[in-house]
Amino acid sequence: MFHRGHFARLLAAVALAFALNALAGGAAEDPPSLSGAGAGAADPASHTAPNSASNVALDSAPNSRVRIVRLSQVIGAVKIDRELNRGFENAATNLPLIEGVKLQTEMGLAEVEFEDNSSLRMTPDTTIELEQLQLRPTGSKVSTVHVVAGMVYVSMASAKGNDFRLRFGSENLVLHPSSHVRLQVANSQAELSMLKGAAEIEGPTETTPVWKKRTLRFDLANPDQPAHMQRVAESRFDGWDRQAAEYHSTVAQSGSFDFSGSSGAYGGAPYGYGMSDMNYYGSFIGAGGCGSMWRPYLASASWDPYGNGAWAWYGGTGYSWVSPYPWGWMPYHYGSWSYCSGYGWGWRPGGAWMGLANGVMPVNGRSHPPLMPPRPRRPPGPGQPALIPVSMQRLAVSGLKSNDTFVFRNDSAGLGVPRGSLGSLTRISRQAQIHESVSMPVLIGNAAARSNGSGGPMAAGRAGGFGSSSSMGGLSGASRASSAAGRGASSGGGHSR
Repeated sequence: MFHRGHFARLLAAVALAFALNALAGGAAEDPPSLSGAGAGAADPASHTAPNSASNVALDSAPNSRVRIVRLSQVIGAVKIDRELNRGFENAATNLPLIEGVKLQTEMGLAEVEFEDNSSLRMTPDTTIELEQLQLRPTGSKVSTVHVVAGMVYVSMASAKGNDFRLRFGSENLVLHPSSHVRLQVANSQAELSMLKGAAEIEGPTETTPVWKKRTLRFDLANPDQPAHMQRVAESRFDGWDRQAAEYHSTVAQSGSFDFSGSSGAYGGAPYGYGMSDMNYYGSFIGAGGCGSMWRPYLASASWDPYGNGAWAWYGGTGYSWVSPYPWGWMPYHYGSWSYCSGYGWGWRPGGAWMGLANGVMPVNGRSHPPLMPPRPRRPPGPGQPALIPVSMQRLAVSGLKSNDTFVFRNDSAGLGVPRGSLGSLTRISRQAQIHESVSMPVLIGNAAARSNGSGGPMAAGRAGGFGSSSSMGGLSGASRASSAAGRGASSGGGHSR
């Protein structure tokens, strides 16, 4: 089980990372391995349901393993095992995850985002394995996550037809659309809490329904023993989970995103993961004669979307680009970047989904110098890193200047800004472009004392693994309210970037 002392140390480490804020131009950490068997580009478009005449042939066809999912948030110490005989290595936000990958949180938190905007969150001291990430011939998706130890939350999107399971011990939990569950596994015991919706425990001879607001306790050493049911009790990480689930459900709907058809500002992208972050960290603008394009907040005309990041090696596919920005998933796997004089670089939707093979993303520089950094020419050799940092310009990071002041820096493009917790970034971005930085008073709450999880750690995605790190402890509700109202911010051109 995770003890209060561990929680306090996690928050202390998170606050220290923000206070130091020195990794924004420092040496890269040990890179995670990104090679893996069976990796490939995700399917390029949404699939059409087959007619009844072809159902038998499709059902008998083997599933494809071309899917990738997104490591959407990394806070603190999170490790990844790519099965390259290297064991667990540092993880990084926006790493594509393939079938067979193992994730382990130490004193850290992590989130995995799936194609339909469903998400899985890991609390400290948790280990999971992505046992199945498969695509049926019909287009539906099969996902099985083995929870080895620790506590996870899963919030399912409303999309129907997919098969999502959590395996723990010999038990299999089948989640329904729009459901929300908490599962904790420790030693030979497990506790399953249904926070929203319904699910089913699938056994060899019978299926047991799990209803909302009920908790089941399992003795994994005695799988034949009936589970004990009781009402759901609050856990200390419930507040963090609720905030993340609400962020995905509300922010994803705040823009004109439509990934099921051809309409919408995002041009009918085939998948929905990453849309929440794009809606929060940026917006579409009318760029004069260049037309409509999406640009991140806190980015000037000189900001370069490929100025910092990493090339990640995948066996059988080659090098894939990994962006450090909290919104840096969809714009680097779909659409294209274009440069517009007076506005800078902007992203436009359209074209095929690139999957892992995003090292050939369309870039329309016109008279501007080429943007895509050159890929490494050779695969990594023995003992060489499988994730190669790229730093073509100084990396700006927003973050805490002190325990009571948060600084938004121009050209940070949202890096270091905790998602959804500092209100709208529109006005702040305008001020930062004029004054180079904007300061906002905040209060770092003593989340370790809030064992009921009412606040929870609120943190920015950590761009660990290639030279930047940013995360934070809990901001008080008062500071969040003032942030949302756009009050309390002041310009500060003297802050260094």
